[in-house]
Amino acid sequence: MRAIVYGETGDSSVLGLVERDIPQPGPGEVRVRIIVSGVNPTDWKSRQGGGSGAPEGDDEAVPNQDGAGVIDEVGEGVDTFAVGDRVWLVISAFQRPGSGTAQEYTVMPVERVFPLPDEADFDLGASLGVPAVTAHRALTVAEGGPDRLAPGAMDGRIVLIAGGAGAVGHAAIQLARWAGATVITTISSAEKSVYASAAGAHHAVNYRDDDAADQIRALAPEGVDQVVEVAVAQNNALNLKVVKPRATIASYANDRGEAFGLDVGASMKLNLRYQFVLLYTVGEEALQAAAEDVTAAVRDGALPVGEEAGLPLHRYALEQTAAAHDAVEGGVTGKVLIDVAQG
Repeated sequence: MRAIVYGETGDSSVLGLVERDIPQPGPGEVRVRIIVSGVNPTDWKSRQGGGSGAPEGDDEAVPNQDGAGVIDEVGEGVDTFAVGDRVWLVISAFQRPGSGTAQEYTVMPVERVFPLPDEADFDLGASLGVPAVTAHRALTVAEGGPDRLAPGAMDGRIVLIAGGAGAVGHAAIQLARWAGATVITTISSAEKSVYASAAGAHHAVNYRDDDAADQIRALAPEGVDQVVEVAVAQNNALNLKVVKPRATIASYANDRGEAFGLDVGASMKLNLRYQFVLLYTVGEEALQAAAEDVTAAVRDGALPVGEEAGLPLHRYALEQTAAAHDAVEGGVTGKVLIDVAQG
């Protein structure tokens, strides 16, 4: 089978196309024929040596945590899937670098494999994973908010989603709308405002505007209930101006900043809660709950992707994986997908 591998960390030039033996599933595992592989920032960061997907010893790693495909073989003890089932995957390469989705077949523990509803194509399946599960976690950690998402679960709540044109922001908008929240998002351009609105945001505010906080306060006079944050180091001052008491800021990335100064006094006055989110350490219970809710949202048609849904798709062939990684690292707007096989 064809696979993209890297034996050392570095820039995208370390990625190479090779032929590998088709792996065999062990007990509690399934083999998936990958149709589409999804690329996220975590993938190029791991390839550079900053994550769990780095090669171990003399072994080669296969990039990409997300993907969608068809069950090709089931291991001993597996009764939740059958050959031919359509599935989506999440954190495929976590603690098993050889199981990334940039290859024609991968073997996965069943805990990281989820049914892909008939309503969804493989492009959508490969776009879920890290973005949608991260968004779910960020939306379910707020004081006074739900710990599961479903229609009506967030009725009456106002959510501020930073970076609504990004993949996680896009999924957070869609999930929050599906759950009944009023959604405000921040963006940096008119083009990204169009994308965020297409995703379902009720309001989009350019965070570069001098009066961005006033605009948000006009939309939420009592303040927002919770924030889904991509760049807390840059946005914390804005957030402090627009959140209500006992709000939660859920930060899932360190975009453009590893550290920031915490205004202890202002945070105390607000009884503010900061919740940091990293998918790899949320725990199995949270991961499974998120995947169940995300799958339900897909069945309801709440998580579409594509230009018309506010998340343009950028396609690459398997042998172009390096270029796909470069596109994500370069900050392309939309979702980068790799066509691995025909559906």
